[in-house]
Amino acid sequence: MAKKAMTQTELVNEMAKKCGLKKAQVKDFLNALADLAKSEVKKTGEFILPGFGKFVKATRKAREGRNPSTGAVIKIPAKTVVKFRVSKAMKEAVAGK
Repeated sequence: MAKKAMTQTELVNEMAKKCGLKKAQVKDFLNALADLAKSEVKKTGEFILPGFGKFVKATRKAREGRNPSTGAVIKIPAKTVVKFRVSKAMKEAVAGK
């Protein structure tokens, strides 16, 4: 059976233990990092997280799709999305190279 992904609480507990910080400090740091990432992607179009990868703002074109229930053709409007590109170092570390 596959191991479950780490929850936010488990992440906060682990980082607090490893860094010798209080759980509230770690949670505040993670929230501040998320807020910074959001504002930077919105402002500049990307946010680099060293050792992990980068968040990149991308635009999806408008396209036609199908309603799976009825099969009717529908128009899907263009929209802006955020993608995450994993760094080469992370890929190699996970792949065991």
